[in-house]
Amino acid sequence: MKINSLRKLINAALFAALICASTMVIQIPMPLRGYVNLGDGFVLLAGWLLGPAYGFYAAGIGAALADLLTGYAHYAPATFVIKGLVAVIGAAAYAAAAKALPKHLHAARIIGASAGEAVMVVGYFLYTSLLLGQGLAAAVMIPGDAIQGLVAVVAGVLLIEAFDRMGLIKRYF
Repeated sequence: MKINSLRKLINAALFAALICASTMVIQIPMPLRGYVNLGDGFVLLAGWLLGPAYGFYAAGIGAALADLLTGYAHYAPATFVIKGLVAVIGAAAYAAAAKALPKHLHAARIIGASAGEAVMVVGYFLYTSLLLGQGLAAAVMIPGDAIQGLVAVVAGVLLIEAFDRMGLIKRYF
């Protein structure tokens, strides 16, 4: 195994653990269902730093594990896919926005994070309405998921900018 591949694999495992822990440690319950947490900030960071494949698995495994450990096991399969896609879409949208706005990386990061979190909101609505059989009643979760997405955008952008300023991106990724 090449050193770079091994480094990405180790970083992906670390991100999966960070995502799981940050999802479980701070949970602010929402009035109807679910909770707000900081895990999605690390989901976005994993996508940005590890790339699509490793970011997908780190985000999906870490978030699904948190669901299994906190009593939301019925969401774990969807969480694996949705959070993995949040990492991939967030990273792809950031890369595209950074090319279009090379002097405005902060704005590109916000665009990337917002695109990823939009996938989260739509993904959980579709899963809850179609696969869990709640139909349009699942729309009641959209405001809570949108708040979770907003928290994630702020957390993700702050995290990537902190990593960037500390030089961690060039050193470790």
